[in-house]
Amino acid sequence: MALLAGGKSAEREVSLKSGEQVFRALDPSRYEVRRYDPRDDLARLARDASQIDVALIILHGRMGEDGTIQGFLSSLSIPFQGSGVLGSAIAMNKILSKQLYVEAGLPVAPHVVVDRSEPQAAHRVGEALGFPVVVKPEHEGSSIGLSIARSREDLPRSLEMAWRYDRRCLVEKFIPGIEITGGVLGNDDPQPLPLVEIVPGDSYEFFDYEAKYTPGASHEICPARISEALTDLARDLAVRAHRALYCRGYSRTDMIVSGDGIFVLETNTIPGMTQTSLFPQAAAAAGMDFPALLDRLIELALEP
Repeated sequence: MALLAGGKSAEREVSLKSGEQVFRALDPSRYEVRRYDPRDDLARLARDASQIDVALIILHGRMGEDGTIQGFLSSLSIPFQGSGVLGSAIAMNKILSKQLYVEAGLPVAPHVVVDRSEPQAAHRVGEALGFPVVVKPEHEGSSIGLSIARSREDLPRSLEMAWRYDRRCLVEKFIPGIEITGGVLGNDDPQPLPLVEIVPGDSYEFFDYEAKYTPGASHEICPARISEALTDLARDLAVRAHRALYCRGYSRTDMIVSGDGIFVLETNTIPGMTQTSLFPQAAAAAGMDFPALLDRLIELALEP
């Protein structure tokens, strides 16, 4: 089996830490694990392809979660866990994902797309959405490049931050509420896992990169402290988002509960995979410990 971690994205260090925990959790009596860092080892991986039965992709961001490595493995006839080229590429693109959510009838926050070349971007955002707004680069994960602009004066700084990563960015109306995430597991009949509620620490404006990866910075509660009706709705939305983006194997969809409604934010096709990450926490609440979850992902990867 091949274990891929590292890569070239802004989330390289997160990937390396996740890959190390995955390696330690894999049963050595069941798996002969070969480790590859796509930043340096793609040629070696290609040479070894005939000896590899399956790959675990523990990569995040560009050239890991966006369909590129999935296409590379497919060209080598190596099965892998999770979504293929299409689903990975779609889910990585926040703008296209939002369009497909809307077409599928999923509730999303009001939003506009802003191009770097647009001279009146700030004016158009203010007219369409008001403030505050959330500004996100078209790609990237782990809240990289994301910020909240609470006034028209804040917006140019937020746009410039997002434009460091992409020429287009997604600007959404800020929806206050309870942040939850819904994991989905399975191929032809994906099933929702228990919901996780995310509570950033008092020193964080939102669940940003630091709040995600600094130990103790945020608090996760599983199952989420919302009503049974909202729980059922959120779990259904997670499955519908998974299907709308042509995902496979597993995914994790982030949402905001606001009053009696829920808004779908985005879907992750390779959720964080340390033992304390959100998806493994949800799996554990469903009775599946971390090694068993990895076994299940490998089984799903090998399904025709």
